[in-house]
Amino acid sequence: MKIGFWGLGAMGMGMANSLVRAGHDVAGHDPRGVKPEGGVTLDPSDMEAAVICVLNAEQTESVIDSLLGKLAPGAVVMACATVSPDFARAQEARCVDAGLHYLDAPISGGAARAQKGDLAIMASGTDAAFAKARPVLSATASSVYEMGDRAGPGSAMKAVNQILAGVHIASMAEAMVFGVTQGISPARFMEIIPQCGGTSWMLENRGPHVRDADYTPLSAVDIWPKDLGIVKEIAAAAGMEMPLVEAALAQYRKASADGLGREDDAAVAKTYARQAGVELP
Repeated sequence: MKIGFWGLGAMGMGMANSLVRAGHDVAGHDPRGVKPEGGVTLDPSDMEAAVICVLNAEQTESVIDSLLGKLAPGAVVMACATVSPDFARAQEARCVDAGLHYLDAPISGGAARAQKGDLAIMASGTDAAFAKARPVLSATASSVYEMGDRAGPGSAMKAVNQILAGVHIASMAEAMVFGVTQGISPARFMEIIPQCGGTSWMLENRGPHVRDADYTPLSAVDIWPKDLGIVKEIAAAAGMEMPLVEAALAQYRKASADGLGREDDAAVAKTYARQAGVELP
């Protein structure tokens, strides 16, 4: 399959590499000029699929703007960023008007799983969109959840995931720094808590970043004000209060204001540590 891929960050590069390994022709596009190993050059008119794995709705829309009128009718646009359901529906309508298929396909699982083609994808779209995107889904994900027959439900499910993920990272940081105030080192914390009922996937994934003082940004702090902001907007429209989301969002905003926005999201622990007057590794 001939595939254009936009957004070669930690997740996107892993997905693009998985597509290349599966035997597809992949043309990578990223403002930093990076390319997937084994990538090719393709004209948009030759692309059967355009995968968009960028940061936000604005970047997603910009890529779609650049592709409308260039992709051949019948191609599929697969959008993977965390966006609102309303945004996904609007982009689907634009693509359909241009003779294209659109798959609302947010991703989850982290950079390591992206590199292995082992992501979870929460997707929604028409049967035709799923059929056209199936080779991409098969190469990049071990779990594909079909959420509905039009765009929107996929993004709604991703918002549910982001509530849990964002709150879990912040609560991990809070608990770890609380432990430090009581003489429990991050190393000891990570030895014991993963064996206890209070653990979570995010704790086990992000906790070692704090323990090892490795804040290489696989998922940056600044992602969370955006993603949890989307959650708040959706919740407000539904008439629901989100006190835990509000609390976590406040911590990510503090971390960003502290200059940590481009560090790994586990760096929110540094904000807790500064407030508590303790040192992390």
